[in-house]
Amino acid sequence: MADAKAVVRELLREHGRTYAEEAGIRLADKPAPLYQLLVLTVLLSIRIRADLAVAAARELFAAGWTTPRKMRDATWRERVHALGRAHYVRYDESTSTRLSSGAQMVLDTYGGDLRRLRAAADGDVRELRRLLREFPRVGEVGADIFCREAQAVWPELRPYFDRRALVGAERLGLPRDPDRLARFARGDDLARLSAALVRVGLERRRSPAAA
Repeated sequence: MADAKAVVRELLREHGRTYAEEAGIRLADKPAPLYQLLVLTVLLSIRIRADLAVAAARELFAAGWTTPRKMRDATWRERVHALGRAHYVRYDESTSTRLSSGAQMVLDTYGGDLRRLRAAADGDVRELRRLLREFPRVGEVGADIFCREAQAVWPELRPYFDRRALVGAERLGLPRDPDRLARFARGDDLARLSAALVRVGLERRRSPAAA
């Protein structure tokens, strides 16, 4: 147990930054940052490097599109150009379309406030994931991404360690059971630990020849 605590302590020190933090999102239980997390989720939900997705989110937010109304009101080409500046080019056109339709859905279904999605789920994590998957391009992986990060401000999600995080835990010799993992962090640190484990899980295994 002592060794595991030391591993987690070092992991949080080296990699304990959420993807939302990297994208410049000051996550809080408020409409704008929750929507920004949804945007980041959409960007991370395809086969693209996480750093490119984070850079794309920063470009979109720097352009001022930090709410669903502002995202919807931007032109399709403006969004494409912002994504291009972040080198998010392979999926820039389709993503621009998905961001527009997703923003409209947030406005139409939840009045621009994803706290209403949370209320609709009423503490049921499975239902919350189902509602998230109704957004364009948010599938199982996207629902995991959102919940991993949102557990920092939505306590009913804790502990949330998805498959990618548990792969990272296994590589480090940490428990694969979410409740046992949760003993090593508290509160919003669970989101930081989950993100750190995902980064470890995504690292390529080195072959003996490359070591």
